Amino acid sequence: MINFSFRYATNPTDIKKYGTDELREHFLIETLFIENEIQLTYSMYDRYIVGGIMPVNKSLKLETIPYLKSENFLDRRELGIINVGGSGAVVVEGATHELNFKDALYIGSGNKEVIFKSTDPKNPAKYYINSAPAHKSYPTKKVSLAEANKLELGAMETANHRTVNQMIIGGIVTTCQLQMGMTELRTGSVWNTMPAHVHDRRMEVYFYLDIPENQAVCHFMGQPQETRHIWMNNHQAVISPPWSIHSGSGTSNYTFIWGMAGENLDYGDMDVCKINELR
Repeated sequence: MINFSFRYATNPTDIKKYGTDELREHFLIETLFIENEIQLTYSMYDRYIVGGIMPVNKSLKLETIPYLKSENFLDRRELGIINVGGSGAVVVEGATHELNFKDALYIGSGNKEVIFKSTDPKNPAKYYINSAPAHKSYPTKKVSLAEANKLELGAMETANHRTVNQMIIGGIVTTCQLQMGMTELRTGSVWNTMPAHVHDRRMEVYFYLDIPENQAVCHFMGQPQETRHIWMNNHQAVISPPWSIHSGSGTSNYTFIWGMAGENLDYGDMDVCKINELR
């Protein structure tokens, strides 16, 4: 079963008037994983799709949705997957790719059949997916967490010591525009993506995981001179428009998956916001 929702793009001037409920309605994706179902959210920002797939005691096939107006989901799209649950396998046109916890898989456009499975129904796989339009088909490729390009950023003194795992990104996987990776905060660190930044030529989505029970993350968004915040729980995602910062601080250390798409594949293309100038 596939459930899907739709999010319009928003004007940065408009969100200055949004209260808590409106911010959450437009940007927060609260529920991604339901047993034996596929949950998809289609955003008008770069026509990006965010989803969660949780096969428990049966396989789940990724079918097209009405917004795509295509016979198959990947006819004009590429797909990134990171498993945030138990071990499982993704079958692409008959070829099986086993994914353990925090392993990634890229699937190029044109593939007609993509099937998701779990190894153990008692500990099912949870596939977090991102998808963007694609103009060319590139090969399917698995990237384990160990194979990621790792960047050590921040420091314990500033509570933002973190490891950035670049996974579906140039130099590791060839894509049209999709990029994905995972940032793990060290014990004692709570701030991610600080100093914050914006990048006008691409949008981004954050998915938070490894948040301990009874803890939370406060996600910051909005224009640098007039920020807003959304409180988030484990396994929730938030859409970040190109004009918005995307940063967070937790009541504990945690992990988040970042995914982005747009005109530019240069990871370093960003406008950094000075911390003491944020408002």
